[in-house]
Amino acid sequence: MTWSEMQPLLEQACWDTLYMVGWSTVIAVVGGLPLGILLVLTDRGGLLQNTVLNKVIGQVVNIARSMPFIILMVALMGFTRSITGTTIGREAAIVPLAIGAIPFFARLVETAVREVDGGLVEAVQSMGGNTWTVVRKVLVPESLPSLISSTTTTIVALIGYSAMAGTVGAGGLGDIAIRYGYQRFETELMWITVAVLAVVISLIQFVGDYAARGLHRRGGQSGAAPRLRLLRSRAAVNSGSRATVGSAPGTGVGNGSGTGPADADTSAEAPAADVGKVA
Repeated sequence: MTWSEMQPLLEQACWDTLYMVGWSTVIAVVGGLPLGILLVLTDRGGLLQNTVLNKVIGQVVNIARSMPFIILMVALMGFTRSITGTTIGREAAIVPLAIGAIPFFARLVETAVREVDGGLVEAVQSMGGNTWTVVRKVLVPESLPSLISSTTTTIVALIGYSAMAGTVGAGGLGDIAIRYGYQRFETELMWITVAVLAVVISLIQFVGDYAARGLHRRGGQSGAAPRLRLLRSRAAVNSGSRATVGSAPGTGVGNGSGTGPADADTSAEAPAADVGKVA
């Protein structure tokens, strides 16, 4: 097979692979991110502690992760047909790819969120923040560099899954390697496909690592300690302000007199002494 014959096949296969992996990644992030955070929140000592729910979700995630992808594709053929109307092609491959990637990404999210400094969570709670505030202001922002790395790992895994999906007619680079490299003994085309996969994975890994390092330098987890001190100082200021307002009527702090508790006691005894002198 000449290069002019290989080129259109490789171009179409690359676009099919990127299409399948792209949509599967979006669905995996949308489904796996809240699932991973929920695993942390419902664990022992979590903000939404629920041991039963945590164990149920954990077991479902473990079972889904333990199933080989090629078996998962076959098991989901009926479900895939009900959604897409077919079991072959790149659209049909997105269904098992996404379902297989959601529990995988959820475990990575759980690991990333557990690395967040618990002092930040306590500081936000002391300032009156609820669970949603803690998730939105602390857990997700502080674990963002790790979440980017987890997403990169998921994309790389999905590229491998998509190659396996090519064995059942999903298209993409895996399909080219199987049909031409294995069944038609086009060894040259197979090795070119392997090289293209290696280049694509290397580029994705480079971009993901660069983005994670950039976020880490800007604040990420490295800025946790200064931010924690800032939150605690704000909490202390707020509590001090409430204490001052509460003691203002008795001490005169609110009117700027600057008298402390001792002054207040002295001023309270003064009228009694004056009455004794008058008597």
